[in-house]
Amino acid sequence: MFKYILKRLLLIIPTFIGATFLVFTILNAIPDGPLERAVAQLQSGGVGGGGGDSVAGGSDRETVINEKVLEMLRKQYGLDKPFLVRYLLWLGLYPRETKSKTVNYGKAFRENLKIVDDPETGKRFFIQRWIRPELEDGKVVVYKSGKGGDFAFGNVPELPSSSDITQWNKSNDWDIEKFDDNEVSLSQFAVSGILQGDFGTSYQHNEKVTKLIGDRLHISLFFGLISFFVTYLVCIPLGISKALKHNSTYDVSTSALIFMGYSIPPYALGVLLLMLFGSGVFTGLKIFPLGGFRSPNFDELSFIGKVFDQMHHAILPIICYMIGAFATLTILMKNSLMENLSQDYVRTAFAKGLPENTIIYKHALRNSLIPIATGLGRIVGIFLTGSYLIEYVFNIDGIGLLSYNAIVNMDYPIFLAFTVFSILTLLVGNLISDILYVLIDPRIKFT
Repeated sequence: MFKYILKRLLLIIPTFIGATFLVFTILNAIPDGPLERAVAQLQSGGVGGGGGDSVAGGSDRETVINEKVLEMLRKQYGLDKPFLVRYLLWLGLYPRETKSKTVNYGKAFRENLKIVDDPETGKRFFIQRWIRPELEDGKVVVYKSGKGGDFAFGNVPELPSSSDITQWNKSNDWDIEKFDDNEVSLSQFAVSGILQGDFGTSYQHNEKVTKLIGDRLHISLFFGLISFFVTYLVCIPLGISKALKHNSTYDVSTSALIFMGYSIPPYALGVLLLMLFGSGVFTGLKIFPLGGFRSPNFDELSFIGKVFDQMHHAILPIICYMIGAFATLTILMKNSLMENLSQDYVRTAFAKGLPENTIIYKHALRNSLIPIATGLGRIVGIFLTGSYLIEYVFNIDGIGLLSYNAIVNMDYPIFLAFTVFSILTLLVGNLISDILYVLIDPRIKFT
């Protein structure tokens, strides 16, 4: 079993690389990206006037962007490197520039190393040091001071003595990019990408993508997991009852309702449910809130009030989450049980005089659950990755809505992070399905 899992994990790696490379290529090929939008905003005079020359034409005002500003923008959006290098940088297989500074010789600049808080005063302090390049015998030598600061440190034991900052030593922490007789350009590099857990910084929110996703992941998990469990708890008994009452009025009517729901897109059903039970446009009934994850006063409610408020906001979105997999899972359960009921071992069990309930629920049902259980991993992946449009319709601030806004605003770091999360979830889900298949079905062996 261990060898099989290891083999499958090794197959996941090229699949992951291929999928992410394809998405990365498409994002870099489509027009109107973040660089083009930034340039258009500058040219329209939307941001300052220092980035170019302004020309007036009647009532219109246009800014001509010079090459230096364009180069700064390309570097800001990571477009100053070749495409393959950018992909390797994003993966974390190629060192990226983390700091850069151009200074005159003998002039020191401050390097902030860490932020700490004084436990008594609550004030925030910087641990820092000074960097000073010198030109000695035609070579650039970089010196660094001891760690310290320019202020009283308070009672923070982590901070060093202020006298340490006066000590200078040669430093190998900086790479020399270029230099002349007057100034030198220094840079620092580090390997940092998705393989190190760094998904970059959002263009729109100006925050780390990992923090943005971490702040919202529990919301999508809440809806995904509840929808997953409720779907299985409803669909399996419903499929069993439909198989046992095949071609009856009950079977035909429930099939009609199931496929009617299946034919409606989940986001469209969400709009309809909000109109019927949220806004009261047609019925006058305002039973459920119009959206959101919780009420604004959620923290002020009692425990019972919090439970009621949470479920009050969750019922309509969960119905929309379930509707897509509802028909598939129910019909799969029904057909699987009907197929097993027609097998020879079931007829043999009836011939031996075993009770009908024992034959159905102990023998036939157990084998019928094999295709249901083996699809478990893939369905988990679908639920956990959330839904763009359902969260948009219900204004649920989960990772689905975050990713939707990232697509609209061309916020590539967020969208790529969501792509990684979705791909990994589905790949691991497929692996779980394969393992469950082998564990449940004795006819299948690990190879």
